[in-house]
Amino acid sequence: MKKPIEGEHWYFVDETGDPVFYDSHGSLIVGQEGCSPILGLGFVETNDPATLRRALSELHAQIAADKYLQAIPSIQKTNRAFHAKDDTPEVRYLVYQTLARLDFKAQFVVARKIERVFRNSFHARETEFYDHLISQLFVTVLHRYTHNYIYFSQRGTRVRQVPLEQAIQNGIASFEEKWATKVRTEIWVTPQTAIGEPCLQVIDYMNWAVYRAFVKREMRYYRFVEDKVSLLVDLYDITAYPRNWYTREHPFDIEKASPL
Repeated sequence: MKKPIEGEHWYFVDETGDPVFYDSHGSLIVGQEGCSPILGLGFVETNDPATLRRALSELHAQIAADKYLQAIPSIQKTNRAFHAKDDTPEVRYLVYQTLARLDFKAQFVVARKIERVFRNSFHARETEFYDHLISQLFVTVLHRYTHNYIYFSQRGTRVRQVPLEQAIQNGIASFEEKWATKVRTEIWVTPQTAIGEPCLQVIDYMNWAVYRAFVKREMRYYRFVEDKVSLLVDLYDITAYPRNWYTREHPFDIEKASPL
């Protein structure tokens, strides 16, 4: 294993979809209205977050000054933080145009919500399911730089910093066992909002492109930024295994994946 690069590296993490399987009565609701058929975790990584923040700040200023966009009722919310699901098509187009010009990489782990797997592997506990994806997301990256800063998108009280740190450590332990080595880099985990940390708006948009591809089989958003994606793991696509790990050499396309 290569010696870690001396320096700082940043990861900005968010989810797409949700970890919910059952309603309050214990009935399976996966895929029904308001309950996603997938849970995905992704990050964008960079050693220059200031450039990403500056680009988004400049875009916010551009939108605030645009007379056509000023008339959109939701534009005040948009100009606090970009959020792909809620932004208008005009704003979404401008954000993706901006992201396409920026220098960052992204990785994703997507889990199809299969009840048998949820019960057998995770004891039907949403937190176990979620944390397993976190450990998988970070299993091969935290040995590369000496100082690693991980920012999670804070969603009310859902961010659980200590368990998430443990999930990341589990990923590191898996890496160490596989490669018979010891990871000695430093890691800091911090919850933050998309307003407080604009780079979380970048992963929100990248996640939305992945979600649209899986759930709507709509690739146009993903294709626009696919050069940023270094890895996408469709974790439980058993039919496609072992070709369910998508890389630059084996690019993701929803037509290669099994239907949900």
